Amino acid sequence: MNAANEQKSGTLKFSDEVVAVCAANAALKTTGVAELAGGLTNALSKTILGKELLSKGVKVSQGEEGLSIDIFVIVEYQVNIPAAAWDIQEHVKKEVESMTELPVGAVNIHVQGVHIPEEETPSHD
Repeated sequence: MNAANEQKSGTLKFSDEVVAVCAANAALKTTGVAELAGGLTNALSKTILGKELLSKGVKVSQGEEGLSIDIFVIVEYQVNIPAAAWDIQEHVKKEVESMTELPVGAVNIHVQGVHIPEEETPSHD
């Protein structure tokens, strides 16, 4: 799917990957997000190509109300999860609409895990 934006002299089309990268970057900048959860596609890309997709953890589709963006996140331990999800939704919607001028109808957050930092272990001399 390509999302299109009509211009005066033609059409500007965005691939799902471009929108997903914008959304992923916005989500990662949000307080409380540890990382995005990659699925099978990212695992295969990492295995075969030796690199992670920049859009890992994001799925973009075209809905009746505009773009529908699903984001799969791992949040930091002790973060207020509903508040973090709200912040992610707002940040992603604002950033994608600002960068592409395409309407975002929905940003769905899927919390896949909680990142618990490893405690520093004391060194033994």
